[in-house]
Amino acid sequence: MLERLITNFKNIFNIPELRNRILFTLGMLAVYRIGAHIPTPGINNDELGKFLLEKGGALLGFLDIFSGGALSRLTIFALGIMPYISASIILQLLTVVIPHLTKLAKEGERGRKKIIQYTRFGTIGIGLIQSFGIAIGLEGMNRGAFVQAPGWSFRLMTMLTLTAGTAFLMWLGEQITERGIGNGISLIIFAGIVARLPAAVVETYRLFEVGQLTGFWLVMLIGGMVGVIAAIVFLETGRRKIPVQYAKRVVGRRVFGGQSTHIPLKINTAGVIPPIFASSIIAFPATIAGFIQIPWVQQAGTMLAPGSVTYTILYVSLIVFFCYFYTAVVLNPVDIADNMKKYGGFIPGIRPGQRTSDYIYRVLNRITFAGSLYLAGVCIIPEILIYKLGVPFYFGGTSLLITVGVGLDTAQQIESHMLMRNYEGFLAKGRLKGRSG
Repeated sequence: MLERLITNFKNIFNIPELRNRILFTLGMLAVYRIGAHIPTPGINNDELGKFLLEKGGALLGFLDIFSGGALSRLTIFALGIMPYISASIILQLLTVVIPHLTKLAKEGERGRKKIIQYTRFGTIGIGLIQSFGIAIGLEGMNRGAFVQAPGWSFRLMTMLTLTAGTAFLMWLGEQITERGIGNGISLIIFAGIVARLPAAVVETYRLFEVGQLTGFWLVMLIGGMVGVIAAIVFLETGRRKIPVQYAKRVVGRRVFGGQSTHIPLKINTAGVIPPIFASSIIAFPATIAGFIQIPWVQQAGTMLAPGSVTYTILYVSLIVFFCYFYTAVVLNPVDIADNMKKYGGFIPGIRPGQRTSDYIYRVLNRITFAGSLYLAGVCIIPEILIYKLGVPFYFGGTSLLITVGVGLDTAQQIESHMLMRNYEGFLAKGRLKGRSG
């Protein structure tokens, strides 16, 4: 098995195009990691870093995941790629309610490019707003102790630096997508998360050496992490295939249709969007409460802090809600049924039209419920380990979902390049594919 795996990795570099794409991707990710250590001008980074780690709370820890630690150090990539993700999500949601965007989404490549252009503009706008807020907040904290020269010159410099950093990351991600391997934006987030892995491993081993972490819990921690990753792989590749039959049509002397196919519905259609939204909504008031010295505000912040019963119930509820909400945004059973009817397709045993859309809607509801419980479970397990059992677990559920999901997508793309050139893939059957259900 090991020998075959080594052979497959050698085959990757036997394909010039694939080799160049992988090397280009690694080079761009190296540029990103170098930039994540360049400090923002005019700021006392050492003192600010200590203060943010003490007072930043849940929101800083959550956002710091996506910036690869750049936010806590306030480097030029402090905003990370989150403004782009936020702009993309907002555009997706607006596509449902704004007729102009709905029309663009149906215009193919031309409409897609226009929506991407709007997303870029939205990214710059969000970046300017967030960087301005950071500049004002830094000037207000500890009477300007972290800012060397407060004033509009500092604010404009911070806005320009952080927004330019986000714009550069957006460009970097698009270059990786076009000329590298995998989805560039996802790989940038992936690189930020993985960059923290060595430090987490070293810290865990240090706790084991000093006796704070027993051998039993260390083995349980490794076993639990492997089990969670296996569950993520198992469910992320899962599909519910709805069979579709197309009737034969005779046009002149040619016969069209007659083939059988299926509609693949993912168990987790929403991806990591629900945990991201849920964590952001809960973490924001909890973090703000850490800076306001009012008793009832402090108490509310404590109730919303990770590990509390209120936090756990609210977190799970929001994940389930956003799973259904996002799935409803990206998948419309009525449109699917209408397109099938237009091209002569039907689900065996189900009448075309309204009956078909009702059937798809019912199936989608069931698998979305299972997917939402799976997402909630993956995100809650680390919280239980950390706050209830006191186990030092350094990887949250969102981090694991992103890491495993991006790894699977990238492996599938590499697999496709190898199979197109008659090389054997990573798996014995020759390809990575989703399970049917």
